[in-house]
Amino acid sequence: MGNNALATNSVIGQHANLEITTHGSDWYFTVCAIMGFSTLAFMGMAMTKPQGHRIFHYLTAAITATACISYFCMGSNLGQVPIQAEFVRPFRRQVASAGTREIFYVRYIDWFITTPLLLTDLLLTAGIPWPTLLAVIFADIAMIVTGLVGALTQTRYKWGFWTFGMFGLFYIIYELVGPARRHASALGDGPSKAFLTCGVLLSFLWFLYPIAWGLSEGGNVIHPDSEAVFYGILDVIAKPVWGALLLWGHRNITPQQLGLHIHDNTSSSAASEKGRGPHGAHGGAPDGPATTAGANGTPATAGAGGATV
Repeated sequence: MGNNALATNSVIGQHANLEITTHGSDWYFTVCAIMGFSTLAFMGMAMTKPQGHRIFHYLTAAITATACISYFCMGSNLGQVPIQAEFVRPFRRQVASAGTREIFYVRYIDWFITTPLLLTDLLLTAGIPWPTLLAVIFADIAMIVTGLVGALTQTRYKWGFWTFGMFGLFYIIYELVGPARRHASALGDGPSKAFLTCGVLLSFLWFLYPIAWGLSEGGNVIHPDSEAVFYGILDVIAKPVWGALLLWGHRNITPQQLGLHIHDNTSSSAASEKGRGPHGAHGGAPDGPATTAGANGTPATAGAGGATV
């Protein structure tokens, strides 16, 4: 059976003159599968680690899991709304039919969730202070929200929102190449190398997203199918590929090296049980009597195998 998602969901909501075809839907479902497989892989990797060492695995799996749902939605041609295109280009074959253009607001819901998680992954690797982390995440959320508002705006005022978003992006990049890089360097070779590799890649990719926005939601230059390919390739590199690189960089890094002190009852219990003797006492001869202080300060003796008071 072929892909009937567009026909099946054509009765749901309003549809634009210019929207994805079956080719775009197939590509979205392909990216959905990549994200889903990556989520399972990252969770499988997490299971090989102590619970207190899984924070980066869980963050990275949450990113790809969210993207998986988002791409399923877009492949089904849901989570979209028609918006009057600012630039109607009747002589450009790809977008000649545009009066209204399909805008996937679900993409921005995805980014609203996943981009703060990406930054948390990266900035925890650098050991950045929490106030700085919160400031960067605020800038990121502002960037995503202004991108969505701009995409839903029919007039040239959309470029004002694009500009606000770019200010947010510039601040994020400043923090990554400046303070965060210095913090990572102070933590040693392992964290520094992991941060630099992932930080450079993420910074480069995130500068391409505003270009994709300008060619699609903003300028109506490329067809929604081409938009799907552009954003899809960026997301595959920025999420599963980037996540795999980050986790590989963390293979010999402990949370304690990054200043993360995560209480792990499981590990503590295992260590406690390992340290106990066959009769439940820690260390010492298991069958010898234990001497303790009595109520009046005189020595008192517990029987063999008894607990020390």
